[in-house]
Amino acid sequence: MFIQTESTPNPATLKFLPGQNVLEMGTADFPTADTASTSPLATRLFAVDGVTGVFFGIDFVTITKTDEMEWDHLKPSLLGAIMEHFQSGQPVMGADHQATSGHAEHTGEDGVIVGQIKELLDSRVRPAVAQDGGDITFHGFDRGVVYLHMQGACAGCPSSTLTLKMGIENLLRHYIPEVTEVRPVA
Repeated sequence: MFIQTESTPNPATLKFLPGQNVLEMGTADFPTADTASTSPLATRLFAVDGVTGVFFGIDFVTITKTDEMEWDHLKPSLLGAIMEHFQSGQPVMGADHQATSGHAEHTGEDGVIVGQIKELLDSRVRPAVAQDGGDITFHGFDRGVVYLHMQGACAGCPSSTLTLKMGIENLLRHYIPEVTEVRPVA
């Protein structure tokens, strides 16, 4: 098994490409070790000293490290853990995992606008940020303000504010006049 790695715009995050599907669809975000119990792979990765976050896409694993650890020291252990997991035959996610779009549900009078927002995120934004090892999902819409949740390499990335304001906000405002601002949520 050959696992490729790619740097991301976030220096604390590295993208691992195992050459096979990680998830059948959607994404899975584990911002802390406490959230990893539903995934044997995430649990194995958090066992490596220095790992602070794990994120799964369709064909990649994004891992975030502490500032004190160097990738040169951490990478061999992570490559080994990923390889061991896939060779073990264990599932990436537990049986109770339900794949979802990642977007929050929205009920109310702005349903048409929210549908347009989600469509633009799915067709234009999410494929681009997946290339960088992350994901951005819809969290809410209130009086012109779109709230988005950043995951994987996007969470804590130094360029995330620029991506939100100059990229996503401009895109949504161009296509949906009702959108006035985009804000991140934790």
